[in-house]
Amino acid sequence: MPLSTPDFASIRDTLLRDLQNLRADADTGPDSDYFVRASSVASAVEGLYQHQSWVARQIFPDTADREDLEQHARLRGIVRKAATAAAGWLQISGTPGALAAGGLQLRIGDQLYASQAFDTQGNPAPDRLDANGQANLPILANLPGSSGNQPDNLQVELMQAPPGVASKAVLMTMKGATDTEDDQALLGRLLELIRRPPAGGNQHDYRRWAMEIDGVSAAYVYPLRRGLGTVDVVITANGGLPSTATLAKVQDHIEDLRPVTAKSCLVLAPTPRAVDIDLALNLGGISLDVFTPQLQQTLQAYFAGLAPGERLVRSRIEALISDLPGVQDRQLNAPAGNVAPVSDAGKVEWLRLGKLTLRAMP
Repeated sequence: MPLSTPDFASIRDTLLRDLQNLRADADTGPDSDYFVRASSVASAVEGLYQHQSWVARQIFPDTADREDLEQHARLRGIVRKAATAAAGWLQISGTPGALAAGGLQLRIGDQLYASQAFDTQGNPAPDRLDANGQANLPILANLPGSSGNQPDNLQVELMQAPPGVASKAVLMTMKGATDTEDDQALLGRLLELIRRPPAGGNQHDYRRWAMEIDGVSAAYVYPLRRGLGTVDVVITANGGLPSTATLAKVQDHIEDLRPVTAKSCLVLAPTPRAVDIDLALNLGGISLDVFTPQLQQTLQAYFAGLAPGERLVRSRIEALISDLPGVQDRQLNAPAGNVAPVSDAGKVEWLRLGKLTLRAMP
């Protein structure tokens, strides 16, 4: 049976009881010296019990505190993944042939972004605007963390534009940033290694190798997708797409670890595919404006749970909508049926929530 740890009052009462058993005439009332002494001893003993309980929790990684969890992980060669900075492309415009000086900067909120002389693959960035008066420059966030990710084709303004370059620019992409790995994710990788130890290059090994790289939040393995001897690994970053630098790091890491008998391993990012939702609702008097945020959150959670290459089940969406408070009737017009993403030698589609259209049922 489990051991029950006594609390302060129980320890104090036990001490006073034992004292009275030894000295029946002893005064153990709340104002007595014996009561004060028993209280001080009970307080210390309770602290010892709590420390013993804490020590016991550190023995197992799933109950250990942050520092001891890291120690459990280090014993098996696992370290906490560091935060990564967002990277992308900045489109500038201006006078054809104008000098596109390196180090162009822009600020979005607390994040500062600076253009780079070379992209993540080592190719030099253009130093002048082309004949159309445009140039695409690689750009990097100065600080790591998921706050550096930005939506595609974001209109921005340069902090100090050089001569011949317009201050208005377009941040075409800025993605791949992740936060420092939290305890839950670190524990998940450790338990994965304990429960599925290295097995000479099976699909679980490929997933673990991919997850060891900073900037990778999830990895999905597709054996034999391109034929015998092939393994494809799709990675994501913080619920979005990874940067090209992260893709290259994962590819190099797996190439160093995979069995030499494997013919080919391809690390790729999923291809997002938007799925529009068209829905008519009877809410029994609740306004669509009030209901929409709750529906949006529910659908976002469903799509967040879809892995790259996993199909959308229409009946599952209908059930989630019907379970929301206030829904008396509903008619899902789109999608018309289950949605199967494309998964071939060229890409793996990742179904994402697209445009949400709501209307009241007649």
